[in-house]
Amino acid sequence: MVGLKSARAGSTLCAPDAPLVLEPPGTAEPVVHVAVEARRSTDTGRLAAALARLAEEDPSLAVRTDPETGQTVLSGMGELHLEVAAERVRREHGVEITLGRPGVAYRETVARGVTGFVHRHVKQDGGAGQFAHVVLDVEPCEEHAFAFRSTVVGGRVPQEYVRAVEAGCRDALAEGPLGGHPVTGLRVTLTDGQTHVKDSSDTAFRTAGRLGLRDALRACGMLLLEPVVEVTVTVPEDAVGGVLGDLAARRGRVTGSATRSGTATVTATVPLAELFGYATRLRSRTQGRGTFTARPTGYAPAPTA
Repeated sequence: MVGLKSARAGSTLCAPDAPLVLEPPGTAEPVVHVAVEARRSTDTGRLAAALARLAEEDPSLAVRTDPETGQTVLSGMGELHLEVAAERVRREHGVEITLGRPGVAYRETVARGVTGFVHRHVKQDGGAGQFAHVVLDVEPCEEHAFAFRSTVVGGRVPQEYVRAVEAGCRDALAEGPLGGHPVTGLRVTLTDGQTHVKDSSDTAFRTAGRLGLRDALRACGMLLLEPVVEVTVTVPEDAVGGVLGDLAARRGRVTGSATRSGTATVTATVPLAELFGYATRLRSRTQGRGTFTARPTGYAPAPTA
């Protein structure tokens, strides 16, 4: 899982599970990241070409598309480095762009499940019909991202249709009811169902699984999750107070600290969304003497509005 990169007073704000960006051997690793967008939608193609050209000329720049947010993320060695790159795009390629905060990959999970949720899929459009009746239990499952089982007895739902229901449920995990984020941490149990001698099919039961779970999730108590990272900050001992205050302001939770030979090391768990701009902030608080590393540690409940 690739997310934050170790850096000297730098941070990477991107989605966990984002693809690894390969860089030429021997080049410095980008430490500051911004989302880039063309002001005019008609310039999107020109922007992509311009960024590719810049990255080819300057190996310390990296460009990638976040697979979940769809944002184009430009990475460099510092804010000034990125500002110069943005100005080159405007001046040399004639593309007006905006720079902003990269998005993070949120998740949704089940906090309170439902039992006996009934969904009946019936479709008649003049040709072959579709019929599938399913009864689902949905509950939280911390052990797995998604678990599925069937307790149907008496052959009321043939095994091939059970597999179709599972496939449909997996389809429904792509977008949750809170904000269209992927759903994780749940178990679905198919407890009962009905078939039709002519109109039941794999397609009908897959559709029933997808639509049934989608509606069941709307009836569940859902929880929004945000990605969190473990940050290890190393600073001069006299700068610890400011660093702790800044981490607290970023909703960080300190998990450890140590001091040795005038140097302090602080470890904290921080929401990924709060790390935007941390490189610059740490540098200013420590006169450039602070460093930090960060690694993804999973997800935690996001604060409610």
